[in-house]
Amino acid sequence: MHLRKVQATRYVTALREGGSLPAIVEADDSGLYVVKFHGAGQGPLALVAEVIGGEIGRALGLEVPELVLLDLDPALDRNEPDQEVQDLLRRSRGLNLAMDYLPGSINFDPAALARNPGVVDPAIASLAVWFDAFITNVDRTARNTNLLWWHRQLRFIDHGAAFYFHHNWPDDLAQAAANKFAPIKDHVLLRWAADIQQAAAVARARLTPATLEEIVSAVPAEWLGPEPGVRRSGYLTYLKARLEAASVFTEEAIRARNLL
Repeated sequence: MHLRKVQATRYVTALREGGSLPAIVEADDSGLYVVKFHGAGQGPLALVAEVIGGEIGRALGLEVPELVLLDLDPALDRNEPDQEVQDLLRRSRGLNLAMDYLPGSINFDPAALARNPGVVDPAIASLAVWFDAFITNVDRTARNTNLLWWHRQLRFIDHGAAFYFHHNWPDDLAQAAANKFAPIKDHVLLRWAADIQQAAAVARARLTPATLEEIVSAVPAEWLGPEPGVRRSGYLTYLKARLEAASVFTEEAIRARNLL
């Protein structure tokens, strides 16, 4: 698979609630995008996690806004008056990751929805819990849900904190893939996840080896370090091993929900 590529034409505004200083940017297709920059403090590995995590979510049937590659022209930073933003844009020339901007979307509020639990589809919640356990996403909690309501559907965003194994690449990928992922106990949708076992069966059917290969192939080589082929192969090995170890983190998620 290939991510669509667009050219940045206008820096609109910084989203300063994000630690990596993402921004809303207009592109040459007249669309608005939320951009994550490879020159931000989290570096290109966060963008790798965004692509692989986001496209796995989409393959599972979850609503993930379109991801595109956004090319940043050097001229853009010269027109930016804010020095912090200018420095970030200068460090991020070239390919960055952008997500379709969802105007009018609102943040998911678990406290408000606790009074109306029927609003959240248990099948979607169960699949989301399995998905985040699979990609080891620590960033879908009540503190930071990374969920938006848009057109009466939940949209899943911000997967840059997933696959944390790649910040200290292990020698034994199979061992890393067998992680039971205890942080799933803090998942914001866990209370609504009534059938995680069924979600696991659905997910296993949808995440074929060919699908995983296509997703990993979508990551730009320049984000993968000096040996992109080796690193790409490593991600694929990890994902296949993670799928083989699915019973470990599925059972942990079920156990966590039973303790609520």
